[in-house]
Amino acid sequence: MSGHRIITDEGGTNRRTFLKQIGGLLAVPALLQACGSKDPFAHITGQIVGAAANVGHKIRKDDGVPPPEKWEETDTLIVGGGVAGLSAARWLAKQGITNVIMTEMADKTGGNAAYGRNHVSAYPWGAHYLPVPDVANTDLVDFLKDAGVITGYKDGLPIYNDYHLCHDPEERLFINGTWQEGLVPDFGVPPVEKQQIGRFFGLIDEWRAKKGRDGRYVFSIPVDTSSADEEWRALDEISFNTYLQQNGFSSPYLLWYLEYGCKDDYGCNLKGTSAWAGLHYFAARRGKGANANHSTILTWPEGNGFLSDALRTQCKADVRENWLVHRIHPGSDFVEVTGYDVATGKGRGIKARKVLLCTPQYVNRYLLGNEVAVRQVSKVATYAPWVVANLTLSRLPQRHGTPLCWDNVLYGQESVGYVFANHQNLRPNTAGVITWYLPLPGNAQDIRRKVYETTWAHWRDKVLNELNFAHSGIAEAVKNIDVWVWGHGMIQPAPGYIWGSDRQAGQMPVAGNRIFFAHSDLSGISIFEEAFAQGIRAAKEILAT
Repeated sequence: MSGHRIITDEGGTNRRTFLKQIGGLLAVPALLQACGSKDPFAHITGQIVGAAANVGHKIRKDDGVPPPEKWEETDTLIVGGGVAGLSAARWLAKQGITNVIMTEMADKTGGNAAYGRNHVSAYPWGAHYLPVPDVANTDLVDFLKDAGVITGYKDGLPIYNDYHLCHDPEERLFINGTWQEGLVPDFGVPPVEKQQIGRFFGLIDEWRAKKGRDGRYVFSIPVDTSSADEEWRALDEISFNTYLQQNGFSSPYLLWYLEYGCKDDYGCNLKGTSAWAGLHYFAARRGKGANANHSTILTWPEGNGFLSDALRTQCKADVRENWLVHRIHPGSDFVEVTGYDVATGKGRGIKARKVLLCTPQYVNRYLLGNEVAVRQVSKVATYAPWVVANLTLSRLPQRHGTPLCWDNVLYGQESVGYVFANHQNLRPNTAGVITWYLPLPGNAQDIRRKVYETTWAHWRDKVLNELNFAHSGIAEAVKNIDVWVWGHGMIQPAPGYIWGSDRQAGQMPVAGNRIFFAHSDLSGISIFEEAFAQGIRAAKEILAT
């Protein structure tokens, strides 16, 4: 990055100083240096959108939230309308439990499956695909059937809706000056490194088939269905980086790809990911269908927003959006929940016989700070910040090699690439919306504070400079860039977290089995399948009591 001139944001923050403060993670090459004082990006509109951090941060304070103007009662209150909350509400509805209220701080349910839409296309703001599940995951398979993703069965295997299966071409990697098919580095990779890459995937095939003494697969989805053998769970105590060193994996191309995987699903680098979680990313999937296999993925223009919308359609809860829960107080007969309507600013109160918190642990610490288990798990859980940008383009400049795919990754860059929202269209073209993803591993607290202070212009420049690496002149085709900052984008499976005692303790009900918990951070891996399973687990616990 040396030799590039310093650019100053509208707010006056010197970018060179900014980069030093967070270790260079947000560096921007100077695509502008040859343009003098003229801004070549002036024609591009956009803004920072998304989660209202200023609203969410009100839970940290005891003042500033008005007392309830009225109270109401319900059998079950679900706090949080993400995938876990929606999954729990759906499960309760299937068992005939409908006296359920759900509160959601945002203006729409879905959590990390949020999405947007403009005149060109729908597009994701977070999670954007679902690998075809193992047929043994019957709860998830049944949901996909109810959602129309599975259209029937052949020889006992699900038949997946062709529209929902990711269309070809699926993935490509920009490496050594060209686009190659697939994301595993190949073009220009020396033979000796290709051999090492092959050895790693041979090892993954062995791990995928390996079972523990309890008859369970070592790596499985949901996480809690994996083998309980301590021999394999001990992998959670060391980093993925240490495991790779111990097993002689040193190829820069391989290590880049493995770190890409950790960043993609966990927001972590190799050192920040437990070895168990790193291997789980590659070895846990055994999905199969009549027209699909374990590497097949399901996707939609709006990403996993399609799935969260389907969950909401199937649940019978009374959903209250723009409703912030502030404090929770277990009483003698009811659990009293106070909060307020974000739109009107009026205080509200709900008395519930059972409360299910489908909120992350750092939130639960404030909502229910008097429970030791809640406080303890919130201390060890860490969350990766993410930045997501959606770009509306008139066209996408193309370099030679594999044509535009659904997933497009740039070797050696900080982001994990972009997906093409229009890829599932029956008549796709190169105009449309692309969604660019930037995980920010490292000291999350410092990075989180800085990204919230960063201007839209900075993110605009960063996105365009990186994409220009593979798409020369792309700025000319960009019409709009909107940016979403996820301060706590996903749980990080740091060494010791997944099989540590704190995570298990965090799943246990408190307050005399009246307050329950469900969230993907209680799995240690922030994927749809885990949040979905967490919701069902907690719903079953509610029914059992």
